Amino acid sequence: MPELQLRDMGRSIALAIAVAFLLVGALIVAAFWGAGWPAFKRDASVTAATLFDLLKLAFAVVAGVGGVAALVVAYRRQRVAEQTNKLAEFAHKLAHAADQRAEEAKAFAEAADERAKIETDRNGVRLFNERFAKASEQLGSEKAAVRLAGVYAMAGLADDWREGRQTCIDVLCAYVRMPYTPPADATSETPTRAEDQTPIGAADEARAAREEREVRHTVIRLVGRHLRLADDDAASWCGYDFDFTGAVFDGGDLSGARFTGGDVSFDGATFSGGNLSFRGATFSGGKVSFGGATFSGGDVSFRDAMFSGGRVFFGGAAFSGGDVTFLGATFSGGDVSFEDATFSGGEVFFGGAKFDGAQVFFERAGFSGAKVLYLASFSGGLVSFENAAFSDGEVFFADSTFSGGDVSFGGAVFRGGKVSFDRAAFSGGNVFFNYVIFVGGQVSFRTARFRVPPKFDDGLLGHPPDGLTLPQK
Repeated sequence: MPELQLRDMGRSIALAIAVAFLLVGALIVAAFWGAGWPAFKRDASVTAATLFDLLKLAFAVVAGVGGVAALVVAYRRQRVAEQTNKLAEFAHKLAHAADQRAEEAKAFAEAADERAKIETDRNGVRLFNERFAKASEQLGSEKAAVRLAGVYAMAGLADDWREGRQTCIDVLCAYVRMPYTPPADATSETPTRAEDQTPIGAADEARAAREEREVRHTVIRLVGRHLRLADDDAASWCGYDFDFTGAVFDGGDLSGARFTGGDVSFDGATFSGGNLSFRGATFSGGKVSFGGATFSGGDVSFRDAMFSGGRVFFGGAAFSGGDVTFLGATFSGGDVSFEDATFSGGEVFFGGAKFDGAQVFFERAGFSGAKVLYLASFSGGLVSFENAAFSDGEVFFADSTFSGGDVSFGGAVFRGGKVSFDRAAFSGGNVFFNYVIFVGGQVSFRTARFRVPPKFDDGLLGHPPDGLTLPQK
């Protein structure tokens, strides 16, 4: 910081006056010396002119002294002003330096925060990877209790690790896809034979199978629990993909689950026993596929489920046993396909189901030996049974309503069994029965109601085969 050194004002003025007198005295001496030291004539008396000259000299001396003092004051003021400017400039430099230091400190702090964040993320990823590895190791354990712990650990990791949630879900789904043979008592909670009457080896296998079933049911239960959470819940698994391709199900609870977006695959899955509930589940958007699935035992319930938008695919599915119910289910928008599906056993119930604006396809479906109950409401869109085969079994469309859109049974084959459209109401669009083949069995349209007369082949209308009851006129 620049410093200003000033003497006392009185001393400075006195010194300046003294210097001025010395200079004046020196000039006078120099002038006398140059003039040869002339002699002065002293008058006998002091005249008025002389006094007046003395007064002027006195006033000149006083004015000179005042001028010297004024010069000293002006000089000091100038010094102070200059010093003030220097101090202002210095203060500005200090402020600028302080700003630079502040910016540097901020940059250092941000860099430190970024390094800390990177380190934290690295540590977090390392921790997640360690938890993932541990949970995966537990899932591969030979002990059911350890596998159960691994299931819960993997689900907990999925809740905490949003970036790796799909990976954790894929691992849990992969576990359910692992080869699995349901225990003999899969449809009952009690063994069919007392363990004390079973050979030790067989008893151990049965116990291991029941333990494995509990682990698998826990996975399904946890999936259902997370899919019931609201979309804004941090632990919700809605919108993710679920791949159960080829899995074996002998029960489980997915009731109320919301499969919103993403792809859900049960392709090739086997439903072999127990009770698997999709009651009240919501499938909205994305693709839901049961293509090639086998329903061979137990109860599978889609009661009150909602399928809205996207595509619901049961193409090639085999309904060969157990009960499958779509009671009160709603299919709105999108496509619903049972193409190439086979209904050969058990009971499939569509009572109270509503197909609202959906395109429904039963093309090339086979109905043989099964009991299929509809009592459904088809409103809007196209309902197609083209090239479907109804052989043996019972298929009831009695009391169903087809409103809007066209219904086509073109190329369908009715061979044996019983197919009833009694009291069914076709209140919109055309109903086609072109190239239909009736071979035995009973097919009844006796009390069906058509807003637009159905289009049968002329041969059927002129000479209806035995077992075919046409609508009453």
